Amino acid sequence: MAEFTEVAHRVWVARYAQHDVNVVVVAGADGVLLVDTGESEAVGREIARDVRGLGAGEVTAVVNTHDHFDHVGGNPAFAGVPVHAHESAAVVDVTHPFSSVRVLDLGGRTVELVHPGRGHTSGDTVVRVPDVDVLLAGDLVEESAPPSYGEDSWPFEWPLALDVVLSLTTSASVVVPGHGATVDRDFVEQQRAEIGIVAETIRDLAGRGVPVVQALGAGSWPFPAEALGEAVARGFEQLPRSQKRLPLV
Repeated sequence: MAEFTEVAHRVWVARYAQHDVNVVVVAGADGVLLVDTGESEAVGREIARDVRGLGAGEVTAVVNTHDHFDHVGGNPAFAGVPVHAHESAAVVDVTHPFSSVRVLDLGGRTVELVHPGRGHTSGDTVVRVPDVDVLLAGDLVEESAPPSYGEDSWPFEWPLALDVVLSLTTSASVVVPGHGATVDRDFVEQQRAEIGIVAETIRDLAGRGVPVVQALGAGSWPFPAEALGEAVARGFEQLPRSQKRLPLV
């Protein structure tokens, strides 16, 4: 069981021990929106019990911020509830995929779902609760660990996705990352700058002809090098041929 903390009026966040993933509840007059469902159906059932304990209403909609297992594995515990996600993250339990923007009416409160572009994955979704200036960023923003570059990440597009995220915030915004404690706009700006450095460092190394197998050791990185193996591999793979030199001999 995880404890839900109210971070804004009728918006609660709980950090579940499995992968330190954040699960968010947004309540309106007509029901509750649940953002992310944990790693498994068993965890999803635990989340459902915890949400009922809030007394905020029944879960009437689910949003997946992206399709990694620790955020969607609990979807089966909410059978019959509409599940919204970007069309690139439409796992088997997603019933309502969208392409760009969607607005959900929770009853006296609207919530905006926005696909800011490719970054952590190709199907990232951020959730904005405009009446209380809260933004749920999913794994586009990380607080408890360095940003997670996986084999489905987009290192050169991630900074641009975060520019969109920043455009949806103010200096007073509460930003909920995919993992870890809530942060503010300044934190997101700093992480965007660091993710931008990763992208430009990869571009520079490839442009100078540094082989991909040597790039981690040759670069100066804002995050631990051991967290950037996939970032470098994906970056070298995604760069157009015109931006690469033959490896130096």
